[in-house]
Amino acid sequence: MPSAETTRSSVYEPEPVRPTREDEVAAAGSELIGGPLGRRALTGTSWWTPVRVIALVMIGMFALGMVQKLPCYDGAWFYGAGSQYTHACYSDIPHLYQGRGFADGLVPYFDKLSGDMEYLEYPVLTGVFMEVAAWLTPGSGSIQRQEQIYWMVNAGMLMVCAAVIAVCVTRTHRRRPWDGLLVAFAPALALTATINWDLLAVALTAAAMLMWSRGRALAFGVLLGLATAAKLYPVLLLGPLLVLCWRAGRWRAYGTAVLGAVVAWLVVNLPVMLLAMEGWSKFYTFSQERGVDFGSFWLILSQRMDSPLSTDTVNTLATVLMIVACAGIGALTLTAPRRPRFAQLAFLVVAAFILTNKVYSPQYVLWLIPLAALARPRWRDFLIWQACEVAYYLGIWMYLAYTTSGDAHKGLPPDGYHLAIAAHLVGTLYLCGVVIRDILMPERDVVRRAGDDDPSGGVLDGATDVFVLGYAAHPPRHAAHFEGHYVEWGRKPDGIPPTAPTAAQE
Repeated sequence: MPSAETTRSSVYEPEPVRPTREDEVAAAGSELIGGPLGRRALTGTSWWTPVRVIALVMIGMFALGMVQKLPCYDGAWFYGAGSQYTHACYSDIPHLYQGRGFADGLVPYFDKLSGDMEYLEYPVLTGVFMEVAAWLTPGSGSIQRQEQIYWMVNAGMLMVCAAVIAVCVTRTHRRRPWDGLLVAFAPALALTATINWDLLAVALTAAAMLMWSRGRALAFGVLLGLATAAKLYPVLLLGPLLVLCWRAGRWRAYGTAVLGAVVAWLVVNLPVMLLAMEGWSKFYTFSQERGVDFGSFWLILSQRMDSPLSTDTVNTLATVLMIVACAGIGALTLTAPRRPRFAQLAFLVVAAFILTNKVYSPQYVLWLIPLAALARPRWRDFLIWQACEVAYYLGIWMYLAYTTSGDAHKGLPPDGYHLAIAAHLVGTLYLCGVVIRDILMPERDVVRRAGDDDPSGGVLDGATDVFVLGYAAHPPRHAAHFEGHYVEWGRKPDGIPPTAPTAAQE
């Protein structure tokens, strides 16, 4: 028999949230397919479930992104450096097929390269992904043909990753499956999906978030460890999760997750570390030694200063800024009137890393898209942010067209590129701002307004607090912070008012 601590106050079974009934932009967009879902519509009775619909939409948008790369596939990658920028269809994938030794059959991390990079500068699991694609690429024909096939093979593998992301985001919030359309329709995802191999880490991270939402801490840790073996940023999620578990007293789940992550990361990395340390460490030394690069506010400062900061100074300052941001997120977590949702903090910590980092490649937006859909599933805010990211996507290629066109100066000059960087920064800060507002004012959070607490929180969902600071220790009545059974947030369906705290609970 369930205890009072685990029994919810309400007795109704909440129905799935329909975005067209609560989101003005979603309702307006639905007019293209017949309008918002009606009160008498039959749901869940067709093969066309939300997961299947969203996965197919994702595949369709991914295919459109591949079509957008067609001018480069037909020649711009191979003839004239500037045309791949003017067509905004650049990709690292075909260039690195030969540039990183895959065309010559070299083994990543073990064989030295003859170019400007001694070893492959990607984490091990991404290197494995690249190598598998090389195995599937025929070694016959011209090098141009091989690079085209290599890009196509990678695109097929990355499409699978994109479908996994769509399915995982759709299933993470059980009552909000249609929020996955935010990811599937994200224009920045379609444009940047095949620039590099980031979708592998994003897919593993999305799968890890799904596992945590189901209370499977070990599976979460293993998937997050694999994601970190493909790209460094997923390890950041362990930081906010630590503070959330501290506030809720869920130390066992957190320890299990960390153990799974460490073991999974070591299983992938340790063999290469032991047998080819120099090649394995290239990713980390390259990241440390890399100077200020595209997309960051550091580049604006560097190009506008008479004496630009040294790389070591920028590394130090960026680290300090990231530590300050993490401290702020930690303080926010412990003092908020209600414990923040895991997806909200995951978005904030990755966004902080992106904003303070010395480089912002256009495909880095992929890191944030699934987290943004879970943290702030509101079409207006999501599309404002996406518009800023598309502006940056076009800006960087037009700037590179300018720098490679010589005296012709075709493209976007530095001042224009700085505006594109500013658009990216402002858009990301705007979305961070509304997420922080939702944390400080939980009644504004669209997820909690529908009656949920933390559907991506797993063991944190509906848990009582054991450690809080400041404002959270003396919350207002709307925060429903008390010792005892959990009170639903926000309004109920069909006009049922939220449960009010009793005098004993107050």
